Amino acid sequence: MQGDRKAEPRGWQRRDFLGAAALVALALGVPAAAVSLTRLDPADAPTDRQRALLREVAQLVIPRTATPGAGDVGAGDFAIVALAHGLEGARRPFTPSDPADARFLRNDGSIRHVAWLEKTLDTAAGGDFLARPVAERHALLSALDAAAFASRAAQSPWRPVKALILAGYYTSEPGGAQELRYEPVPGRFDPDLPLTPDFRAISNDWTAVDFG
Repeated sequence: MQGDRKAEPRGWQRRDFLGAAALVALALGVPAAAVSLTRLDPADAPTDRQRALLREVAQLVIPRTATPGAGDVGAGDFAIVALAHGLEGARRPFTPSDPADARFLRNDGSIRHVAWLEKTLDTAAGGDFLARPVAERHALLSALDAAAFASRAAQSPWRPVKALILAGYYTSEPGGAQELRYEPVPGRFDPDLPLTPDFRAISNDWTAVDFG
């Protein structure tokens, strides 16, 4: 019973440190295979298919171009770990708009985002989302994204998933130093700079908040 448990001392606990270490490792570009997802609560540990799904979804969000895509750098695994640890409010109580989504709620009222996303995309695909052609997978994810961001008041489990995919990508070495322009020591202040087609945002200013 929760009421019978002794209050834990304030400060960092070993499990908190291990969880944070995994997030830091992923953010610094350590290969996903080097980060143990088995430290998660068994109920939050992803299946192999769910990891493959999040990798593909991340790659659809930020595809490979001249730089690696989000799936390539392990942003899918980053999102899985970050969601389990409650980043982006992922462990707050959630009220599903679709009663069928209640099956994905934890005892604390938060939703299991990875399981929800897997079921939602498979249902939209009429079967196996991963078996659909790339163009169809992109269209299905785009429809989910459009509905999730239709208005500021709209609530969808997809919002924190997307935010954490972006955070995982732009805090990785390819995202932060190749996709964005990295200047560890910014130069002089220029209030008016020409905007050219090859302009890249500066990673020092990126906050992982404004992603549209």
